[in-house]
Amino acid sequence: MTFDPTRLPEFLNAAVEAARRGAALLESWRARFSVREKARADLVTEADQASQDAVKAYLLGRFPDHLFLGEEESVGKLLEATRPVAGVPPVWVVDPLDGTANYVHDVPAYCVSIGLWAEGRPVLGVILDPRQNELFTAAAGHGAFLNGKSMRVSSTPTLRDGLIATGFPAAYEKQLRNLDVWARVSEHAQALRRNGSTALSLAYVAAGRFDGYWAFDNWAWDVAAGVVLVTEAGGTVTAADGSPFDPFRPDSLVTNGRLHADLLSILTAGGKRRG
Repeated sequence: MTFDPTRLPEFLNAAVEAARRGAALLESWRARFSVREKARADLVTEADQASQDAVKAYLLGRFPDHLFLGEEESVGKLLEATRPVAGVPPVWVVDPLDGTANYVHDVPAYCVSIGLWAEGRPVLGVILDPRQNELFTAAAGHGAFLNGKSMRVSSTPTLRDGLIATGFPAAYEKQLRNLDVWARVSEHAQALRRNGSTALSLAYVAAGRFDGYWAFDNWAWDVAAGVVLVTEAGGTVTAADGSPFDPFRPDSLVTNGRLHADLLSILTAGGKRRG
């Protein structure tokens, strides 16, 4: 089917309802789930699958011609293998529980993340944090909102005044590169944070809470919704080397725009702060 951008408000409303259904299941499963490891320190619970099943059933029930890409059905695949082929119908890209380790330990920093991929780009994003009762929404050309109120990225002008976030993969050997960058960025930023949820980190950039975010090991379902929030809120999104952003490659750099060049110079050259 051909993507019709005039239907974005309809798709957005459906994504919000799907996120609410997924989040309700997450909350109903709290304190009664069991945990297993997909890989060392990479956790999954029954709640992840229940949330994804609910989101998928609702969205494909509403839009049977659409496709679905969810984290829990993509275990074991390479990132590039999850990329939709050209010309396919719109694809819902879903993380039914972003921040699983937080959820397992009852840390209130996790969410349902729903993005829509159409004509080669993310066009819609919904991120719902059930513990804080915060709903972040955006659609291409329609702005970004937090609980229905318009939101914008921060106006922080310099990296030395910035609160910068990052994310670490579960596997320790993959964390080493980011630990090195963490040390270098910490020389220049006001403060650094790791909240354990990529989707929430991107939502916080869009809402002006964080001034920037970088990572080297994301999956499409981690970022597909959040990047729409950021761009619609006036921010800048690229790959970590400054090339065009692609959710089907693992690295990303997301900022309020004002800090982008400075943070990029550190990520790419280990370098000196500019300005």
